[in-house]
Amino acid sequence: MLRRSGLALSAGLVVVLALSSSAAPTGEAELVSTQRWSSDHDAFGGISGLDVSADGRRFMAIGDRGIVFAGEFRRDADGRIETIARGRLRRLRDAEGAPLKQQDVDAEGLAWTEGGRAYVSFEGDHRVARLGKDDRTTPLPGPPAFDELQSNSGLEALAVDATGAVYAIPERSGQVTRPFPLWRWDGTAWSVAGRVPRRGGFLPVGADFGPDGRLYLLERVFTGLAFRSRVRRFALTEEGLAEETTLLETAAHVHDNLEGLSVWRDRSGAIRLTMVSDDNFNFLQRTEVVEYRVRP
Repeated sequence: MLRRSGLALSAGLVVVLALSSSAAPTGEAELVSTQRWSSDHDAFGGISGLDVSADGRRFMAIGDRGIVFAGEFRRDADGRIETIARGRLRRLRDAEGAPLKQQDVDAEGLAWTEGGRAYVSFEGDHRVARLGKDDRTTPLPGPPAFDELQSNSGLEALAVDATGAVYAIPERSGQVTRPFPLWRWDGTAWSVAGRVPRRGGFLPVGADFGPDGRLYLLERVFTGLAFRSRVRRFALTEEGLAEETTLLETAAHVHDNLEGLSVWRDRSGAIRLTMVSDDNFNFLQRTEVVEYRVRP
């Protein structure tokens, strides 16, 4: 969860357009709003990672072309997003301050610790990096297993727990019957903290630890014509993942390519699932901000 303050916002607002679908998702999560998000900036799009503040107003996002920006969700009296104020788009840099090379820019996951430290996961050159001052990224040492990940199916899902430990889940596990490893960085080394069971053809693309301490996992499957999305919730124990619950599963054409997930609690005490779609810079797709609610 994003917990730092003072994010600079642009003066202009990006107006979002409400979308709707007649296909009803399954699960206990209730749709709050679905909005289309657009901008005339050439670098806008391909948004894969999202982190939202504890009050649901401020956010930070990253994209496939190595962009990062902050902004604010401006909401109505019922908590629905009305407009989005977006700050200046910036480029991620390497540890020396130089712009990332083209083969290194594909940022996928974004996560913040309670102490204000940020991490970004990448695919292509599969790694997790600390995001520091001036948008510099400093890679963490990676286990040999990261080098074996498929080129376009890397560390899509990234999350941090209340202790500051970092968790990463690859989009693919290597075999269709093999669970997905839940990698944990404890500050000194990586280990496998658990394994995410496969259910159907869904693949991990986003994750977050909620204010309830549970791990929330966003998954998607491409049907050939459209995307389906699913959110599962787990308890993380010393033995691994437990208490699996499917909160949301959509049919095709309900949402676009949802990839980024941030979890927070609204004023009513309900858990909010805020998600953003990656349009792949494809004019046939769209960038959406989607919110669901899980009542207490």
